[in-house]
Amino acid sequence: QATSRIRWGGDRTDMHIAEFIFLERVVVHQQVGSKKRALELVSGLIAAARPNLVETEIFDCLVARERLGSTGIGHGIAIPHGRLQTIDRPIGAFAALDKGVNFDALDGKPVDLVCALLVPEKSTEEHLQILATLAALFGDERLREQLRRAASAAEAYALLSGDGLAPLRQAAPL
Repeated sequence: QATSRIRWGGDRTDMHIAEFIFLERVVVHQQVGSKKRALELVSGLIAAARPNLVETEIFDCLVARERLGSTGIGHGIAIPHGRLQTIDRPIGAFAALDKGVNFDALDGKPVDLVCALLVPEKSTEEHLQILATLAALFGDERLREQLRRAASAAEAYALLSGDGLAPLRQAAPL
């Protein structure tokens, strides 16, 4: 079974996915018609988290990475990601879409689950570790289906954070 724990550098040995994706940055049943709109959606969620973040800067960062190759990893999952100078720790957002959009995914299937990730510019190794862990997490077919059926952001967040039905943490923005 996949785990929501992620190895991280510094004096930390790991971090929980809930340390960079908070309930406020999780949405479900979103209607977007394109990859661009999906990236705008998650960019807006991330930008709303911190006053020093600019939505267009986040969007441009994610689009620049997409130009190198799609972050659609298959099974309806995309993990758009990038690095920003203006952050000092990972920050992310999750969106479940009502209908899949063309993301040029590896398997050619439309994407309906989008997990965006930004890391500090110099966090190359940690960035790769987080991406690998997220890919493994979303490799769990049961989790993917539960996320697609989630009736609320709170339910999706509980699934992502591994909390099940435990009370959800309402964390203050970073």
